[in-house]
Amino acid sequence: MTCPIYRALFSWAAIPLQDAYMSALVEEVRAGKSLPDPMTAKRIRVLAGISQQRLADELGVSRVTVARWEDGGRHPRSMNKKKYSDLLNQLREVLA
Repeated sequence: MTCPIYRALFSWAAIPLQDAYMSALVEEVRAGKSLPDPMTAKRIRVLAGISQQRLADELGVSRVTVARWEDGGRHPRSMNKKKYSDLLNQLREVLA
C-alpha cells in the first residue's frame, strides 16, 4: 500500500499534459531556437526602417526593453520571445 502523502506529492506525474500546454511549450522552444542573435535582430529592424519604439509598441513592451534585447543585456522570455522571433522572421522574409 502506498503512503497517501507520497501519492499526493507525486500524483502530478500521472496526469497527462494537455495538448494546448504542450503546443505552447513547443512553440516557446521553437521561437527560442529561431531567435537571431542581438546584432542580427537589430540589423533586421534597421534595414526594415522600424524604430525601437515602433517595434516595442507592436510587441507590447517598452523601447528600453527592445534596446536591451538588441544590446544583449537582456533576453526576451516566454510569449515575448515568440512574438519577437515571429516578427523578426517575417521582417527577414520581407527583406529577402
